[in-house]
Parts: sequence; C-alpha cells; structure tokens
Amino acid sequence: MTPVLTSPAGVTLIGGGEVTAADLAQALALAPVAAAADSGADRALAAGLMPEAVFGDLDSLSQAGRAAIPPDRLHRVAEQETTDFEKALSRIGAPFVLGVGFSGPRTDHLLAALTTLVRLRRPPCLLLAGEDLAFAAPDRLRLDLPPGTRLSLYPLGPVTGTSRGLRWPIGGLTLDPAHRTGTSNETTGPAELALHGPCIIILPREHAAAAIRAIRV
Repeated sequence: MTPVLTSPAGVTLIGGGEVTAADLAQALALAPVAAAADSGADRALAAGLMPEAVFGDLDSLSQAGRAAIPPDRLHRVAEQETTDFEKALSRIGAPFVLGVGFSGPRTDHLLAALTTLVRLRRPPCLLLAGEDLAFAAPDRLRLDLPPGTRLSLYPLGPVTGTSRGLRWPIGGLTLDPAHRTGTSNETTGPAELALHGPCIIILPREHAAAAIRAIRV
C-alpha cells in the first residue's frame, strides 16, 4: 500500500486509549511527527498537538475534533476488516513509528494491536504500554542493553530461535502462547536474537532509544 503520510523522521501515532503527558513527551522526543488513529486525534488536540494525518473509520472522532482538523488531514478508511491502528500504521511511511494510547483500557484493543505488530512489519512499530515498550521481533536483532535489563519474549504462535546475552538462553526451546512463554528473562549484556515465528519483545520503556536503533528501517 502506498503511504499517505511519509516522513524521514519517526512518527508518533496516537490512539484513543489513555495517553499521559509522559507518554507524549517521550514519544515526541524520539518521533517528532504526530499522527492519530481515529479518536486519538482528540487526545492529540487536548495535548495541544495538531496531527499531520488522522486515519480510521472516524466513527469515534468527536465533532469538535473533526471541525478543528483541516479536511485534507482526515483520511477515512471505511472498511471494517482491520482496526483503526492497522488502518493508520499501514498508511505511514517512516523509519519507525512509536504508538501511544493503544495499550488500554480495553484488553481486546491491546491484543489486536500486538497482533498487528507481527502482521505488519513495515514500518517497524513500538508501543509504549505502561512501564514497558513492546514491538515485533525481526528475524535477527541486536539490542545494546546493560546487564540485568528485563527482556521478555512473548510468542503469538510457535517460536524457535537462538540467543546470546540472555541469562536463560532460548536455544532448543519452542515458545508457544499455550505452553511456554519467555517472560521475565534478563540480559547479561548486549543481546543477540535469531527468532523464527511471531514474537513480541517487551522491554522497560527507558530502553526505547536502544530498541529503535535496533529495528528502524
């Protein structure tokens, strides 16, 4: 799909869930271009931001928000086969996207967002979620993290692979959401992973810059 919003810098994509001032400050410092998914535009406007583009079926965007945003920045996607998050992410061309407002309060929205991360690998997207950062693991990854950093691997299907720099190596294991997950592992230094299968990596959010360096286009 041809991107509607293109940027040489990272894009902060704002959803309609809870978005704190700290979320926006951290995201915009790393990804200075703001976009929104449907009612995320109301979140952006409330924080004093005018999104460069708004994507979605626009059924949740308030009338006040619709009136405040220039019409050429509103991109309605009427189909109902995908979430507003996927509609937005698939129409952004950027080295990476940082998503805020997609982790709550509804658990089904969070699970749908995580599924989208492993289905849409471009642009690479990282979600700020509470104390954490979550992103889809590429086939190979090196993360420059200090020893003792919490690193969780959460499979969304069968996942195999190898690791270096983890306290509990994953070689020879099959991770599977119904049987074995890889939560609460930790690094012994820089971590190198080779993974086969749909897997989410979860880190403390203070390591967002290291994660971006590892996965950005």
